[in-house]
Amino acid sequence: MPSPSPDPRRVVAVVVTFNRLGLLQRLVARLREVPEVDEVLVVDNASTDGTGEWLAEAAAAEGTLLLARTLERNLGGAGGFHDGLEWACGRDADLVWLMDDDGLPEPACLARLLAEDDLDFWGPLVVDEADPDRLVFPIRLPGGTRVVHRLADVERAGGPRGRLDDIVIPFNGVLVTRELVARIGLPRSEFFIWGDDHEYRLRAEAAGARIATITGARVHHPSVGELGTPMMGGRTTYNHSPSELKAYCMARNNTVNLRDYRGWAHVVMFWAKTVWFYLLTRRDPGRIVLSARAARAGLRGDFTGHERFLR
Repeated sequence: MPSPSPDPRRVVAVVVTFNRLGLLQRLVARLREVPEVDEVLVVDNASTDGTGEWLAEAAAAEGTLLLARTLERNLGGAGGFHDGLEWACGRDADLVWLMDDDGLPEPACLARLLAEDDLDFWGPLVVDEADPDRLVFPIRLPGGTRVVHRLADVERAGGPRGRLDDIVIPFNGVLVTRELVARIGLPRSEFFIWGDDHEYRLRAEAAGARIATITGARVHHPSVGELGTPMMGGRTTYNHSPSELKAYCMARNNTVNLRDYRGWAHVVMFWAKTVWFYLLTRRDPGRIVLSARAARAGLRGDFTGHERFLR
């Protein structure tokens, strides 16, 4: 890895991984090329594909610039980022750069993010590695209901400053300040996946954090399928996933997030969309039953139901 950044702020990258050794190796190789990174911490969610063994060898070879720990069981992205963010702050990070193992920041991504010095929680655009003109995670533009999927639309909205305030897509290459973590705490580990990142953004927003997406900073990421699937004649979208695990966690965690941060009216609207989507847009009544069970569990404070979907 290169020598530490001349930037006086200590930047620690946190990577959460699970059974994607090839992608992890690709990402660690890229982070070696980023001079602004002072340290890389990898949290392994009890992988079974040789990740732990490779990390032990790589960490020994890198000395103190690459550190790794393997959790006793798979806690999902939520548990991994909870552990990793706490670990990074305990190692005196001023800024923590959070990312999954399947993302690949462009070499200049971090430098572009660091050029913004008036933010608490900010990140790059996440583009499809097979089609870099397309966003992996659609963005709802400020001041309306329009959801965009194309890079050009977001760049246009960002204007000459190249920045969209009050919007960020965590945890894919986002920076968070140590001060903000001290104010709002750590991600909710019990969420496992899907919604933990959104809840953290909502918590930051409620605390008055300065949030933004920097359109000139990019992370490349594999396509994740059918996020933002159009429904109701294209008037709105739904985040469908073929994975039962993701569908369960999304229904549970989104219901809880809406109740806690937006109110019951938004919960009702979300459930109207869910029923519409799986009855009319992508007919699957069984998915309505699965989602309802998940939401009921979340509202009762039970965050264990996803475990039956784990392989």
